[in-house]
Amino acid sequence: MRWWGKVARTASLLAVSLAVAASATGQSTTYKAPAHISDWPGLVSGQNQTEAQASIDLGPELERDRSPKWLLDDQRKLDKALVALGPQKPGVVDAYVVVVGLDSDPIFGREAREAGKVLSRRYSAAGHMIVLAGTDGNGPSALPNGSPRNLAVALARVAELMDKKQDVLVLYTAGHGAKVGLAYHDADDGFGIIPPARMARMFDELGIRNRLLILSACFSGIFVPTLASDTTALFTAASADRTSFGCQSDRDWTFYGDAMINNALRQPVPLARAAENAQALIAKWEAMDSGITPSQPQMSIGSKVATWLVPLEARMPRTATPMVGHPAITIFDAK
Repeated sequence: MRWWGKVARTASLLAVSLAVAASATGQSTTYKAPAHISDWPGLVSGQNQTEAQASIDLGPELERDRSPKWLLDDQRKLDKALVALGPQKPGVVDAYVVVVGLDSDPIFGREAREAGKVLSRRYSAAGHMIVLAGTDGNGPSALPNGSPRNLAVALARVAELMDKKQDVLVLYTAGHGAKVGLAYHDADDGFGIIPPARMARMFDELGIRNRLLILSACFSGIFVPTLASDTTALFTAASADRTSFGCQSDRDWTFYGDAMINNALRQPVPLARAAENAQALIAKWEAMDSGITPSQPQMSIGSKVATWLVPLEARMPRTATPMVGHPAITIFDAK
């Protein structure tokens, strides 16, 4: 009993010491561990479909049987890319370019890499760019994987570095889309959805209000009602109920990527005109095949976008760069 009493007194003194320390550092003593509010979501087709549908807005992501060595390698690639992001320059409107290829089909790896180059040059983002993408078809990717998790981490790091009152996030996404959001599909190993609600919550939590968002995917118009704001310029490859085209794995560009990135944004013209030029080019290409239902790319430019766009475009290069890769419309050559 004497031993137990000594232990009890020691424990009591330790508890008091911890409480005093927590009070001194401003830490709360009422911390509660995360609670299990709901059961496991249905992971097998046919099981708990109602819950599975309701969870889409939460941005589900599933990695299956990933090699521990692959996971460590990908984490090291991501760490290296995050460290390479530089701080913003005081008094200057800086653009932070984040590009993500959300699918392992090589076309999206190629498009993501070139989009990073074009956007970085156009918006003077050297040292402020990160590209997340899988293979370009020539071998294993040297880049961090284009997954929803890696995208979220990259956005969080950008939010730490940028001056949120004046700097701008330039985000380009390349991949497939569904009527519920952007689709993440990495071979047979990674699956997920980034719905509009999830993307909006990330921006809100991180305080990223100045945004140039270019979403290249089928049905990407579903993001417009949720993400449009007075400080956001938003462009999508299709309307909410239409598909976009040219996403065959062996191609260099999707229709939208070729028109918007490889053509329009290489030119020293204002952003709105570049988007209009891309829309006109896509309409021309789609009219070449009577079996195509027009994709109807969307555009939304907020009333206060000029506060960050004018300074960026004032530093925009005054010469165009040459297009690269095989044009998207060469897909018609096989017909």
